[in-house]
Amino acid sequence: MVRVIGIDPGLRNLGWGVIDVAGSRFRHVANGVCRSEGAALPDRLLSLHSQLTEIFRQWLPEAAAVEQTFVNKDGAGTLKLGQARGIAMLVPAQAGLSVGEYAPNRIKKTVVGVGHADKKQVLHMVQMQLPGAQIAGPDAADALAIAICHAHYGGAEISGRVLKVRA
Repeated sequence: MVRVIGIDPGLRNLGWGVIDVAGSRFRHVANGVCRSEGAALPDRLLSLHSQLTEIFRQWLPEAAAVEQTFVNKDGAGTLKLGQARGIAMLVPAQAGLSVGEYAPNRIKKTVVGVGHADKKQVLHMVQMQLPGAQIAGPDAADALAIAICHAHYGGAEISGRVLKVRA
């Protein structure tokens, strides 16, 4: 069994979701949203880093995945999202994990079957694949979808006691 964390980067709300993967079976472990605190950007980034580091300490994931950033019309917004994404990649790296990266369309296609699914469809299909999970909101649902995608495409598997993650 491999414990996988999915992270949906956001500067205000950073979603996270942890699942255990055994072959083609998934089990929900935990999920939530880190809400940044502070007015200044450095304070908000530090807040996200501290919260996500604590989640790693508590749940001890063995594999990690993050949604890739897409460029939108608001360049400043894209840059800020990129900084939050940097935190989402830094914390797993500090824990010694490599990080899988997946495009939003690939995540949606994996979980829903359609690359342009909306948030309600993603939430519904995550609930179907993780029955009984109490999901903390759309950002947490997206993070669980990222973890599920990594379980399918990241090749997270244990051989003996050594974790292998295929690129």
